[in-house]
Amino acid sequence: MKLFPYGHATHPEWRMAAGLVLAQLRAQMALASYASAPTLALLYITDHYAGAAQEILDHLGGELPEITDWSGTVGVGIASNNVEYFDEPALAVMLCDLPSDQYRVFSGVAPLGLGFEAHTALIHADGNTADLPELIAELASRTASGYLFGGLSASRAQQVQFAVGGNGNIRGHGAASGVFTGGLSGVAFGEGVSLVSRVTQGCQPISKTHTVTAFEVNVATELDGEPALDVMLRDLKVSLDQPHEALSVVRATLVGLMDPSDSGGRNAVSRTGNFGSDVIVRHIIGLDPGRRGVAVSGQLEAGMQLAFCQRNVQAARADLVRVCSEIREELEPEELPLQTATALAASEAESEPHPARHIAGAVYVSCSGRGGPHFGSPSAELQIVRRALGDVPLVGFFAGGEIARHHVYGYTGVLTVFTG
Repeated sequence: MKLFPYGHATHPEWRMAAGLVLAQLRAQMALASYASAPTLALLYITDHYAGAAQEILDHLGGELPEITDWSGTVGVGIASNNVEYFDEPALAVMLCDLPSDQYRVFSGVAPLGLGFEAHTALIHADGNTADLPELIAELASRTASGYLFGGLSASRAQQVQFAVGGNGNIRGHGAASGVFTGGLSGVAFGEGVSLVSRVTQGCQPISKTHTVTAFEVNVATELDGEPALDVMLRDLKVSLDQPHEALSVVRATLVGLMDPSDSGGRNAVSRTGNFGSDVIVRHIIGLDPGRRGVAVSGQLEAGMQLAFCQRNVQAARADLVRVCSEIREELEPEELPLQTATALAASEAESEPHPARHIAGAVYVSCSGRGGPHFGSPSAELQIVRRALGDVPLVGFFAGGEIARHHVYGYTGVLTVFTG
């Protein structure tokens, strides 16, 4: 599989940014190592361009008539190889060269039909959609692997999504233009599209794992058979006798939750002291002294594992390096041919990811609460990915929630690579 052409740019005028992106795409498509006739485009824009979403799609579609299918959304920031554009007008496009019978674009008005056997799916969703967790779980159940990846649109303007398939619009769209608000959209992939995906956590556990033994909706009243509030105060080493100090610590604390059905006998906190990929981080939204309870921004279940945690820069950086390393290890054979070994031993500047690394392109969806400020400097998060994976084509966005499997995460990154 050849490399996927991609381009990214920032400019106050979207037409200028689009022109820069188109120039990058055309230059790469003329190179032997890049795909010359892709048909699927992933388009991500920052919310500065949200009001011009239809114009941007129409312009790019007119300039790239060979692209029959489009998918994407808006974020408060977007990502590309080695760079992030956060809180500035920007767009990124990647052209995916995949067999036309191995993917389908879908949307709320043209949902994934029965005529296509989906193995996995890239999903873009509006966080304001009613019953969103149930819709995501239902869509995951309709894929053979049960695995979705993607995220929730994030915008201070319109929450737009792009979904165009076949001859301009997906069958069933009617007069729809390819730009949508609300609901779900994305691309379903068949078994013939090889993907490797990992979730990286951004929070560090600061307590042992507890079991929710009593609760009311989203209020944990007992952990391990003890009053939940007492357990939390003990873990955080604070007391309500000093309320200002206690509240300051509580405000900086979150909870990691893992469903009993996802645990498989595993502990939410691994032996290395980190969260696993099945842990979902949620905010603490209140304390209930009367019931000695702790309210969290998520539905609780009996038997659910819970651990208190805090956002941690060092842990986030280390975990991102870990998932990138896992992806590389999965793609690299134990006995490397000379060409592969030479490429992997090369310096960062000399490194050529294809064909040695077998990565044609990548999609990275990160939390809007991460990005440069959380990792210490602008684009530091994407620079970590580049150092680990090499100079691979990559696009993505900073989301209002990240999707992996049937879960909606927070403070995480979901890295997915297309392999050949």
